[in-house]
Amino acid sequence: MTRGRKAGGVVRLVSVAVVLSIILVAIQSSFFHPTTGPVNLSTEEIRILSHFQSNLEQCVANRGLGLTAHIIDHCNLILKFPQGTNSTWYNEQFKIFEPLEYKYDVCEAILLWEQYRNMTTVLTREYLDSRPDGWFDYAAKRIAQLGADKCYNQTLCEEHLNLILPAKPPFHPRQFRRCAVVGNSGDLLKTQFGEEIDNHDAVIRDNEAPVNEEAILMKIFVAFPFLLADNEVLIIKSVIHRDFNAMIKKIRNPVYLFQGIVLRRGAKGTGMKSIELALSMCDIVDIYGFTVDPGYTEWTRYFSTPRKGHNPLQGRAYYQLLECLGVIRIHSPMRAKRKQDWSDVPSREMINNAHRAALLLKKKQAGQEGGLGQFVNCKVWGKSGPYGTGPVSGSTDMTDTRKYSNYNRWEVMPFESLREEARKHYIQMEGVSLYKMDGNKLDDLVCVKHPLKS
Repeated sequence: MTRGRKAGGVVRLVSVAVVLSIILVAIQSSFFHPTTGPVNLSTEEIRILSHFQSNLEQCVANRGLGLTAHIIDHCNLILKFPQGTNSTWYNEQFKIFEPLEYKYDVCEAILLWEQYRNMTTVLTREYLDSRPDGWFDYAAKRIAQLGADKCYNQTLCEEHLNLILPAKPPFHPRQFRRCAVVGNSGDLLKTQFGEEIDNHDAVIRDNEAPVNEEAILMKIFVAFPFLLADNEVLIIKSVIHRDFNAMIKKIRNPVYLFQGIVLRRGAKGTGMKSIELALSMCDIVDIYGFTVDPGYTEWTRYFSTPRKGHNPLQGRAYYQLLECLGVIRIHSPMRAKRKQDWSDVPSREMINNAHRAALLLKKKQAGQEGGLGQFVNCKVWGKSGPYGTGPVSGSTDMTDTRKYSNYNRWEVMPFESLREEARKHYIQMEGVSLYKMDGNKLDDLVCVKHPLKS
């Protein structure tokens, strides 16, 4: 039975209805479409992408447990489930059963997910200061029970957000080497992944799922308020409101808002946002509890009664695509071998070459000239102070329990205490933090420059 609790550092992600939790053991893009008309595409770029597609096709064949990839061209392919797959999942909204094949733009996907490796995914004061109408428009969307659709009174909005708003990113790209993202699929009951999960540098749990055997057997859903260990951090997925604020003021744990959420219907689920969060901090992302057995009849959670609301086949196909893009590594009881080496996943060099080729094609299709620098997708620029400066999150009316705790430790962590790879990445990025402007668009980043120390 999977448990996955360990002494170390922890972060949890919370929304009004759902919660992500991250257990930290250390102390520590746009959907582009080809333009109409003739485009002069480079033969070399198409060759690189076609070669990558062939390797991806083989990866799916080796790892897809019956899924197969069918190449359309250098960017597009279809993932198909085998004949006989029982698609019993009925979509009430569209009045159809879940299909057995899915078309993907691999060029789009590789640009999007490689970008997350350099992103900041926690809402900060510097983001709101730099984004056009960040305080007036965007901040209001992150506050429930505000009583207005805009922050007509910025001081009032700041009072709502200050409690969980750091000046600068508390977490950084490359901060952790290996991270586990643990979903809620009932397949966790068929495995003994607990120790394996605990051996990661960070563990991200969705929806505040229980981690101890008693909670699993009793099917107890541990809701807010939480019994938190001192090494845990909460990250709210969608909006803050007065009930959360009242609770936050009483606990010792750091609490932040997820920045990259799409605030509209049809937004990605918590599991996908967990992967985005992990990829923005971790070199390697292993996922557990995200799959369903072939021939499923309903989605199951390991700690509660079966429920619907997901698209299992669509999710299984997309996760397989992400694994063969080198984004995640899937662990499940459906895999024939427990110890896997992932040698059939395209190499980092091959992925980097495909990423560069996809970016070149995108620019040519858009009729753009110029270089391919690391800030090519920055739409808005802002400036902030050096690393470690600026106000920490908090409020004057916090309880002594919170006020005299170490809740702001991630915000005040010295640069020298970061993992070496994180420090090198920060310098390579010239002290620039990248944020999404809205959802999954590639070309609308908010980029905030911090002066590097001499």
